Amino acid sequence: MNTRFMIVMGVSGSGKTRVGRSLAEHLGWDFYDADNFHPPENIAKMTRGIPLNDADRTPWLASLHELISSSLRTNHPGVLACSALKRAYRDELRAAPVIFVYLKASPELVLGRLRARHGHFATESILSTQLEDLEEPEDAITVPIDHSPDAIVAEIIAQVKGKQVAYPDATKK
Repeated sequence: MNTRFMIVMGVSGSGKTRVGRSLAEHLGWDFYDADNFHPPENIAKMTRGIPLNDADRTPWLASLHELISSSLRTNHPGVLACSALKRAYRDELRAAPVIFVYLKASPELVLGRLRARHGHFATESILSTQLEDLEEPEDAITVPIDHSPDAIVAEIIAQVKGKQVAYPDATKK
């Protein structure tokens, strides 16, 4: 498998951005946060605690699909932090061979993180619907989030190496 793009997925508060950014840094790849691709209407809904529906997500997923396709066409490997809760959403993001990394979390741990987080539009009010929407992936690297971000990244890299994915060797930096 010669994958040059990873999607770090999970519910809000699972650490997607932090882990994804660190993973991209270790790999020497570009990092993208799917939250930055939401149209203002979506952000306004989530800020008010209103869950997005599939129609809200359609243009957002299309823009993420194009991002992945463009990155691969131009040989710029990347890591995307994206909830990708439903199988249909993940299918939309499979522009080419990608690896999904699922940050698996207990609702209690995520709730605690969301309550401690300030300044983000996704608050604890959307967690219950995210948990309802979550269709745990069967084809992803699954890593529990009850470890430090560095330990999580090390686990992801170890599992990716086991899958013989081509990427710059982070130990040679």
